[in-house]
Amino acid sequence: MAQDNNIAAGARSSEVARKTNETDIKLAFGVDGTGEVNIETDVPFLNHMLDLFAKHGQFDLKVEARGDVDIDDHHTVEDIGICLGQTLREALGDKAGIKRYASVFVPMDEALAQVIVDVSNRPHFEYRAEYPSQTVGSFSTELVHEFLWKLALESRITLHVIVHYGKNTHHMIEAVFKALGRALDEATQIDPRVKGVPSTKGVL
Repeated sequence: MAQDNNIAAGARSSEVARKTNETDIKLAFGVDGTGEVNIETDVPFLNHMLDLFAKHGQFDLKVEARGDVDIDDHHTVEDIGICLGQTLREALGDKAGIKRYASVFVPMDEALAQVIVDVSNRPHFEYRAEYPSQTVGSFSTELVHEFLWKLALESRITLHVIVHYGKNTHHMIEAVFKALGRALDEATQIDPRVKGVPSTKGVL
């Protein structure tokens, strides 16, 4: 993938290209960004969610993805989660100086979501969400779990996602992605008080 000039300007950035028999993805991610987004995938609802994630996290994100959506959206959503996780992990390097933890609540009209992260180098995912409908348009709500789990696994973070309540499935998922962006933004910020990595082990 050609280096993206806007993302390259950030101190912490990474990019990846992943091509399989099911998907062809190029993704560039900048932690220290301004929320500049360029997303082109075959899954319109995911485009919308990734846009929210990046803009609320002040991340720069570029995604070009094509997949076998004639079957369903699963492979495309899963592989974008993998690629995003890989670039997040690489961009953070040894994680020296980061805050590491964050917990963020985000309301979206009647819905309330909470995302808690620990940039721990220990992948773990907990998900508590019950949606009123199984789809938003043509997008299956079970793919939210798939995306978040692969993101947590590949970035090696501990990620807890709780949708406390809501009536509109779109609003509930939107609150999740906004909270995810804001929580990762907070957890990855450099704290000048932190010397080295924020762990008594001396390594993350």
